Parts: sequence; C-alpha cells; structure tokens
Amino acid sequence: MLEHIHIRDFAIIDETDLELGVGTTVLTGETGAGKSILVDALGLVLGDRSDSTAVRHGCKRAEISASFSISAMPGVCNWLTEHDLDSDGDCVLRRVINADGGSRAYINGQQVPLQSMRSLGQQLVDIHGQQTHQSLVRATVQRDLLDIHGGHSDLCKNVAQAFLEWQQTRDQWREISSARNDRMAKRDLLRYQVSELEALDLSVGELDSLDQEHRTLANSDRLAQGIQEALQILFDDESNAVQPRLAGVSINLADLSTIDARLEETAKLITETEIQVSEAADNLQRYLSSMDTDPARLEWVELRLAAVQDLARKHRVEARELSTHFQKLRSELDQLEHIDEQIDELQAKLERTQTQYVMRAKKLGDKRKKTAKALAADVSTVMRQLGMPGGRFEIGVEHDTDAEYSANGLDRIEFLVSANPGQPPKSMRKVASGGELSRISLAIQVVAADATRIASLVFDEIDAGIGGGVAEIIGRRLRHLGASH
Repeated sequence: MLEHIHIRDFAIIDETDLELGVGTTVLTGETGAGKSILVDALGLVLGDRSDSTAVRHGCKRAEISASFSISAMPGVCNWLTEHDLDSDGDCVLRRVINADGGSRAYINGQQVPLQSMRSLGQQLVDIHGQQTHQSLVRATVQRDLLDIHGGHSDLCKNVAQAFLEWQQTRDQWREISSARNDRMAKRDLLRYQVSELEALDLSVGELDSLDQEHRTLANSDRLAQGIQEALQILFDDESNAVQPRLAGVSINLADLSTIDARLEETAKLITETEIQVSEAADNLQRYLSSMDTDPARLEWVELRLAAVQDLARKHRVEARELSTHFQKLRSELDQLEHIDEQIDELQAKLERTQTQYVMRAKKLGDKRKKTAKALAADVSTVMRQLGMPGGRFEIGVEHDTDAEYSANGLDRIEFLVSANPGQPPKSMRKVASGGELSRISLAIQVVAADATRIASLVFDEIDAGIGGGVAEIIGRRLRHLGASH
C-alpha cells in the first residue's frame, strides 16, 4: 500500500511530506488548498505525462517520490523481479521533471522508461475521479473485475487452455496447408533426387574402396615394374641377390658362434632377417601374380567415380557426404509423402479444439451474464445511496461466436451507467461529471471489494455536489472499503 509521498518544487508546493497509514485517509480543504495538486503529483509518479508547467516558478526541476509496502502484493513483487528492479521488498517510485519539460523516471533508484513506471503504477494505485489514471474505464479491468467477483477463475483457465490448444493447432494447420503447393513441388523434386541416388546405389565406404582401386589400376605398370625390381634385388639376381647372400652370412656366423658364444645373438638376428626377406619376397611374388591389369575394369572404376562426383556436384555436397545426404532426402520425402494425411489429421484436430473452445467460452459467457446481472443490481443500489437517486448501473455481456477467438473468451463486456432518471445507460468512458464518476467507482469498489486487486485507491472530489445524509453514507462506505484497501 501507499505509505509516503514526498513532493518538492511542484506547482505551488515548495516541499511537503505526507505519511499515510492503514485504513482510510481523508484530505479536506478549501478550493485552492492543493488537494488536486496532490492527486496530480501522485498521478505523475505513477506514470502520467508531464510538461514544464508542473515545475514551480523559478525552480529548475520538480521531484516527486512515493513509497509503497508490497509485502502482501505478490504480483508487484514478481513484476519487480522480472524487470530486475527488486530491492529487498521495497518499492520506491521517483519522478524528476525539468523546467524544459523533460522528465526522468526511477524505480528503486534505477532509471526506467516512463512506460515501465506506468505499468507498475497501474498495479499500485487506482485513482477515481477527473484524472486520466482510472482503471475502471478499461475494458480489461472491467472483465477481470467481473470474473474475480463471480469466482470464474477455473472457467477462465479452461477457456484459456482451450484457446491455446486451438491456436497451436490452427497455426500448424495453416503452416502446412498454406505451403501445400510448394511442398508438392518439393516432393516431386525430392522423388527425382532420391531416384537418382537410389540408381547410383552407392554403399557406405564404397567411395574409399573405389579411390584405392583406381589408384592401383591406374598405376599397375609402375607397380609391376617396381615389384619386379625389388624381387630381382632380393631374390632373383644369382650373383648379388640379398636373400642368398644373407643366407650365406647366417651360416657363417652360426659356425663362428660355436667358437665365440658372443656371436650367437648377432647370428640369430641375421637368420631372422634372412627369413623376413624371404617372406617379403614371397609376398611380393604373390602380389605380382594377383595384380589386375584389365583396362576394362579401370574404365568401369573411372566411370563409377565420375558418376559419383557428378551427382555430388549436382547436389552441392562433398562426394563423401553423398550417402548421408541420400538418407536425409529420403527422410524428407517420406514426410512429404504423408502430407495429406497430416493435413487431414490437423483439420480434424482443429475442428475438435474449436468445438471445445466455443463450448467452454459459452459456458463462461453464461456465467458472466448471471454474475453481471447480480453485480449490476447491487451497484445500482449503492449508487442510489450515494446521492444518485435515479442512478442505474448495467454490465453489458455480449456473447458473439463469430468474434475473433481470444484467451479471454468470446464476450464483449462493458460497464454502463446512468446517473439521472430517464437517461439511457452509457459507457463509463462517457460519464461527464468527475464527481459522479468517482461515486460510481466507489459503488463498484464497495460491492466488488474482493475483486479489486489494487491495494491503494484514491477517490477525487467524491463529495462534489452532496451533503447531509448522503455524505455520511459515503464516509461509512469509504471506511468500510478502507478495511481491506
């Protein structure tokens, strides 16, 4: 709730502090005493627009601050936390207005956009009267007040949930349906691309195998010549071949090691080397015998590699990624092949969610009409007690199944009032008298006190044009309202 207001160099005020306690506070005074100036100052610190005329003559700036206790206001606490403005449960709003017309807004010492201050201010204080900061003329506030007063919370949640399900299904259906022609064209392209890749039938690892085989076949002459030269050196040269000479050395060292045992290890190494050379020569001989020098095979491998490279360029991927790309395209094609089934399923789901939403919205609308009738009768009674003998209050609830769907249902809700006998009820926005509007607001607040979430209420000039018994009734009503606000 509002606890303290500080004003400096605003309008005709040099400096003043106002401490507020729980319950009802009444400010009285003659015309020109500054009552409206105080309300104007409060409006500015809650986010109203300002101009240079707000600054006291001869001063550079005006400053207004308001402190609030928000321990029992979880919505405000959450708002401050979400905007990184919380300060250990404190809430201090400050507005600085310069003589040139510019202004700065602060929440808990941090400068913020005016819109942020206005958004928070609407949750902290409600001003009823001739000022512009009046929440009860807003359609959303009227709807929320009616729903809270009627205990429609569960119905509202059910409608919001049904709307969300319908909205998500509608968006999915629109996305698939609107792009159906494009998807069909893409499906035809995918079919062609997949058929190309299927015809290629490139197996996993085949490209590496083809590359290796191509290198071998393309260099078969060089390989054969090199192997023959190696065999000549290792085995075939009768006079200088490595293997026979190593065999002779091995026999000689074996004989010498019988004389000196220290040669045994060396003799063993030479013997092992001779064996390895023999095995290597055998391997080379077998390789040479198995070599495929068929030109037709080389031509086939080259054609196969060219086909792979051409298709890879066509799909703008690396040749080694072609197999993975094929799996991806086949998966996309599989999804598009079933697009008609998806559209049919979403269409059926859309109809189900729409039916459910309309049914829940109608149930909420019927409940709203019942609550509106009872609330309007009670408010009308209080209006007549507050000096408006011909006063009449109505709540229009129009349920329109053709209206645009929303999370709040299909009802257009509007508060209508008639302050004088014989006058048809009009929208609260069109009530001319500030005092009448203030008393009408009081009547609504008194009847629907539990539905008013805002903790601090200000009624400006609520006693305008009344006196005697009516003034006493208003005072008692205010005192009653002050027990909870």
